[in-house]
Amino acid sequence: TNSLTMAWRLFKNLSEEQQRYEKQLIFEHPTFEKLCQQLLRDARRMTRGDLVFSLHALVNFGVPQNTLLVQTLVRVCQEKLNQLDNRCISVLATTLAGMDKDKNVSALQAGLQLLVEQRISSIRDIFVLQNLMKCLGKDAPVFLKKKLEMAVLREIDGLTFPNALRMFLALAAMNYCSFPILNPCSEKIQENVHDVPFRQLILILETCHTLQYRNVYLFSALADYVHSTAYLWDKRQIILFLSACETLGFRPAELLDIFAEKVTEDPDFLNLKNLLTVLRVYSRLNHVPRVQKNLFFETLHSCLNKCLPQISSTELLKAVYSLGILGYLPRRALDELLQKHSEDELALSDDLKEQNTVMLHSVKTCMELDSPSFTKPAFVLAENLSSLVPLNLRKAQEALIELLGDENMFRQNVQLPYRYQIDFEIRMDSDRKKVLPIAATDDCPDSHVQRLAFLFAPTSAFCLGTAHPQGKLAMKKRHLNKLGYHVILIQNKKFQEMKNEDAIEFLKRKIYSEDAFSFPKATVQDNN
Repeated sequence: TNSLTMAWRLFKNLSEEQQRYEKQLIFEHPTFEKLCQQLLRDARRMTRGDLVFSLHALVNFGVPQNTLLVQTLVRVCQEKLNQLDNRCISVLATTLAGMDKDKNVSALQAGLQLLVEQRISSIRDIFVLQNLMKCLGKDAPVFLKKKLEMAVLREIDGLTFPNALRMFLALAAMNYCSFPILNPCSEKIQENVHDVPFRQLILILETCHTLQYRNVYLFSALADYVHSTAYLWDKRQIILFLSACETLGFRPAELLDIFAEKVTEDPDFLNLKNLLTVLRVYSRLNHVPRVQKNLFFETLHSCLNKCLPQISSTELLKAVYSLGILGYLPRRALDELLQKHSEDELALSDDLKEQNTVMLHSVKTCMELDSPSFTKPAFVLAENLSSLVPLNLRKAQEALIELLGDENMFRQNVQLPYRYQIDFEIRMDSDRKKVLPIAATDDCPDSHVQRLAFLFAPTSAFCLGTAHPQGKLAMKKRHLNKLGYHVILIQNKKFQEMKNEDAIEFLKRKIYSEDAFSFPKATVQDNN
């Protein structure tokens, strides 16, 4: 056991390439075979510590799980399970977390779960608790997850920075979002953000996505750290970080600006995969660089043109769609896309066909509405889809009736050209002093009437913790502006939380004032 454990400690500190070489030498060494044979003979006479540490070393060396040696050690662990102390339980839990499920492993894991239920009140070590959480995983019963949560909370005051990092991964392994644990862990990470390795930065963000944990303070601290040390990171690393932020809907504006500068200075690193990621990130987060935005778009356009010979039809559609969301029309790529579409190269399986059809429609809409030659129409054809208002818009409807005095002063569920729909439409005089009846203004040209479009959007349509619309919503707003509407975006969740009188006052400000009323910024979103 000492030989195996020492070999494993030396082995795990090597690089991946060295590990492959050393592993081959170990497996081919005649003494290793003798050692394994001795372990097999003496398995039932070994002490509990030797037993679990030997199994741990062999599994981590990559000895196949279906060998007689590994299966024998697993069965002996089942027999001696009640003799294991907390330290041995921790090592065994770590080992099982890295093994595939088979009959013996599943039986040992079930026995370990029963043992943990009995002993959990006596386990005071956070490290041991974390290993148990990883081992028991998402299939653990809810009551046991809650017991583990309470056990961790008992020791939370002694939380260290390394434990805070590991706790994120442990909770992700259980797929259990515990705000009482995650919040202090987040604070500890923010305090020590400069000590977080890059790979851990990505893991933290991925874990937050898995657990649906949204903490703007944590994300901002990580983004500020990467921004302040951007000169240390490879551009591909920053792309990984930005991609993880985009998955969360979090917009690190300063980092996006500085990365845009890096792209314009040295675009050669943008292969097709990186280019598609950059386009997806900037379009979804609706971020246009503050400086040299045209140069940034032209650089991306140039990189896309270089990739045209090897790009697939679907990838080309995604790239053009992303640039279209940002209001940029890449002419050569557009011509190539429309040619592929005419040749039916975009035909795919049903699950992707609908998605591609939606993207292609948006691209064609951008070609028309974002074209420099487009002029605002004198009249916009619109129709009411239904007089019934969805349940989540009833409060807005009642507030508008109370404010304007009559249902005839606004329209609801309005269908516009280009498949756009707005929740409510109000018409005002050209000075925006007076709301006009809908029927009286149907035949008036837009030059005499101000059209207001109310869009009550879900929180997910905005970048996390802000009123900044994400790409699709921003594109819709831009296009409605082109059609002659003054668009008022409202976060529906926040609106629903208002008292009735506050909701009426809020809409009044939106209608009669150009100044948008801001909602307070979110810090931690409770998804429960």
